Amino acid sequence: MNTEPVVIVSAARTPIGCLSGALSTLTLSDLCSPVIKDVLKRAEVKPNEVSEVIIGHVLTAGQGQNPARQASVAAGIPYSVPAWSCQMVCGSGLKAVCLGAQSIQAGESSVVVAGGMESMSRAPHTLQMRAGVKMGDVSLQDSMVADGLTDAFHSYHMGITAENVAKQWAISREQQDVFAVSSQNKTEAAQKAGHFDQEIVPITVPSRKGPVEVKLDEFPRHGSNIASMSKLRPCFVKDSSGTVTAGNASGINDGAAATVLMSQSEAARRGVKPMAKIVSWAQVGLDPSVMGTGPIPAIRKAVEKAGWQLDQVDLYEINEAFAAQSLAVIKELGLKEDKDINTNRTKYSIPTSCCFCDAFKVPLENPPHCHGSTIHKVLQTHIINAPSGQYNISSSCQNFLNPLFGDVRFPKPNRIHKLTSKYSYKEPRAERRWNLTI
Repeated sequence: MNTEPVVIVSAARTPIGCLSGALSTLTLSDLCSPVIKDVLKRAEVKPNEVSEVIIGHVLTAGQGQNPARQASVAAGIPYSVPAWSCQMVCGSGLKAVCLGAQSIQAGESSVVVAGGMESMSRAPHTLQMRAGVKMGDVSLQDSMVADGLTDAFHSYHMGITAENVAKQWAISREQQDVFAVSSQNKTEAAQKAGHFDQEIVPITVPSRKGPVEVKLDEFPRHGSNIASMSKLRPCFVKDSSGTVTAGNASGINDGAAATVLMSQSEAARRGVKPMAKIVSWAQVGLDPSVMGTGPIPAIRKAVEKAGWQLDQVDLYEINEAFAAQSLAVIKELGLKEDKDINTNRTKYSIPTSCCFCDAFKVPLENPPHCHGSTIHKVLQTHIINAPSGQYNISSSCQNFLNPLFGDVRFPKPNRIHKLTSKYSYKEPRAERRWNLTI
């Protein structure tokens, strides 16, 4: 067993496309292969130097055998290189990264491409007709909902789990809407400032009028405000107790993300400057009826493994499947709640007074099985240009069992931009601390 640290030397993602949007006509290999090509180019790794490709992916119905291998070959990686898909629901992308690190530490691989991909738009409707229908009607089943968005243990939608979280942690509709509007507005500000440009690989989509280049995330809703957000009706609990709406939940989207992993000595041999060093990760199981709160025990476990303290973390990036889920994590971990003096609205910050990164995930999540890698990439783009963040943690709430958690150290950061509630930047403290992505 090789205990040498594993480093991330490059990472990138596609734009996030809406359901039936700009990326919806692409096969998974057409969606993911440009990202694999790009991260290999950034890392100065030739396709035949890759040892293994691991891609997180869940909605496999109708996608053909081993979609990860399809994407690998389409990216120019030889047939001789093994490639496989892993499935851990929303944690699949991060799990792929951890599996890649384990493969390197076990001495099985030297260079691994790891990431996630999902085309929710291409998930088919299915019909149970293998044995025929002897009498009566038969209904089509949406495989996207059945395999990706329904809790298999309680047979209800993920939105109900968010309602459960909101009720158990006493999170109001107003709190969720304020959080979601802040998320949308921060993403809008980051898009306009070009903060995502470096991480996005433009995707060329064929059309009747010729190829179209897609390079912007589709789902963010510019101009979001509380007045319009508060008018939306609850989606999952229709009576007056419902709080989860289409506005304070993540979208149904398409996208892919990838990273290149290698040992620290391999990176030094190649003369490649690492973006990050993987320090530790942890997995936990919990009651799937409140699946979004998995990051709470997972974060604590991973922090303990790394020898850190929660109050030593400078920067938190929190995955946002639902605003209720994110707020529960914030609340349970004891992050500071205060008021924005300019708007008098509730905001959340870290006890060490740091703010969140440029973009929240309500506008960027859910291709559910690539968003773990997307979180990694958003945070890396933010931190590698930054002054005091030396450590980061990524986690993903998973739909059924095990929220995944990985710790990443960013070497020699130069400067951190901290986006305040006014969407203006301020410089951080000078000392080196830690950064946390959830």
